[in-house]
Amino acid sequence: MISTTAQVLIVDDEREMLTLLARVLSKKGGWGVTTVTSAEEALQLIRISPPDIVLTDIKMSGMDGLTFLQHLQQVDPPLTTIVMTGYGTIEMAVQALREGAYDFVEKPFDNERILVSVRRALERTRLLRENVQLQHRLCDQDTRHGFIGRSKGLARTLEVLERVARSNVTVLIRGESGTGKELAAKALHAMSPRADRTMITVNCPALPEQILESELFGYRKGAFTGADRDKIGLFVEADGSTLLLDEVADIPVSVQTKLLRVLQEKEVQPLGQNKTLAVDVRVLASTNQDLEAKIKKGEFREDLFYRLNVMTVTMPSLADIASDIPMLAQHFLERFCREHGRDGLELGAEALQALMRHRWQGNVRELQNVINRAVLLCRGPVIAVEDLWEHEGEEELTMSQRAGFASGWEEWRHVSYKQAKQRVLEQFNARYLTEALKRTQGNVTTAARDCGMERQAFQRLLRRYHIEAGSFR
Repeated sequence: MISTTAQVLIVDDEREMLTLLARVLSKKGGWGVTTVTSAEEALQLIRISPPDIVLTDIKMSGMDGLTFLQHLQQVDPPLTTIVMTGYGTIEMAVQALREGAYDFVEKPFDNERILVSVRRALERTRLLRENVQLQHRLCDQDTRHGFIGRSKGLARTLEVLERVARSNVTVLIRGESGTGKELAAKALHAMSPRADRTMITVNCPALPEQILESELFGYRKGAFTGADRDKIGLFVEADGSTLLLDEVADIPVSVQTKLLRVLQEKEVQPLGQNKTLAVDVRVLASTNQDLEAKIKKGEFREDLFYRLNVMTVTMPSLADIASDIPMLAQHFLERFCREHGRDGLELGAEALQALMRHRWQGNVRELQNVINRAVLLCRGPVIAVEDLWEHEGEEELTMSQRAGFASGWEEWRHVSYKQAKQRVLEQFNARYLTEALKRTQGNVTTAARDCGMERQAFQRLLRRYHIEAGSFR
């Protein structure tokens, strides 16, 4: 049986240090630990059974830590490395970070510090390896009916869609904006016996009341001023197929009454005509609104709700299927690289971690837009955190900042909103970073940790605002 416990490889030529570290990581972290006394032996082990992260000393007999790091990047690029430094080797540790090490810890160790660093490194390795695998796994088995992902939440939803698809029951598709409600409707139609006919989609909020009514039910020539010819309604056009009422909650009450009759009687009456027309239409409806609340306000007919709500499919939010974010991000990355001619772009590990931590109010659609923007604006071969959002770590102003802004209004009154906002953010970021470095006497690693940031992201901000950490030591 294959173990699912994260595996840590420690490389150090001091046996006492190996014993101490192994005890801390295995007992307090619960990880599997392997120890070796040389980089040469470590490389042999890694080729046979790759660990999840490596902790290596820099100064060792035989191959030193920097040379070992170079070999690791060739043998297993996604493998995350933490270097360990003793007195007088800080410069070597900084060099290791430049050459691809994830973090460094100083001897003697703070147990909590090293546990936090290992946890973050393990998460980085997991995301990087998953990202590499996704480049090879985005095939038919991962793209079911247009959906990307393997999470349990998505699998349950797809199972419901598959079970309902072959019936003729009316389906109400609910979910937040950006969760793929229209994609679910297309999947239902594609799996149904009606798939050989084109599905008709009606964007309910986009049409005024009179136009929506005539579009749905049709009209006869002379039914109203301007009706100079007969018009076939969408229900008749969808005869034998599927009709999707997208954002059905926005249908006016007057149209709801006529829609109810269609669902009950399976027939429509065009405007200006006494005769009804029988139709065989499978109706799907979608909404991101609280229909029960609208019923209480008198804005949605209760009897129509029950006609639409024969079967409900609720689309999971991106927070519910967060494990699918790497796969979705990779899918959108490949798509937009093709569209914009940016072949070879990759998602950096820190960017992928930022995507996993972000609160996606707009769900999958928002993620798609973020990746699209990053592909367009990224300058290098690897997408970094600052490529994802316009202002990394942008937060609302505190009351004291607002007061300061108000008291200095003369400074801002002749500046555009965009320029003023940018200046305030620059002032805040520069002050925040400066105070963080003051507290830690210029220790970038500690300052980044105190700020809840990755070291690399913290360093990028320092470079952006031209702040030298050395001046605080």
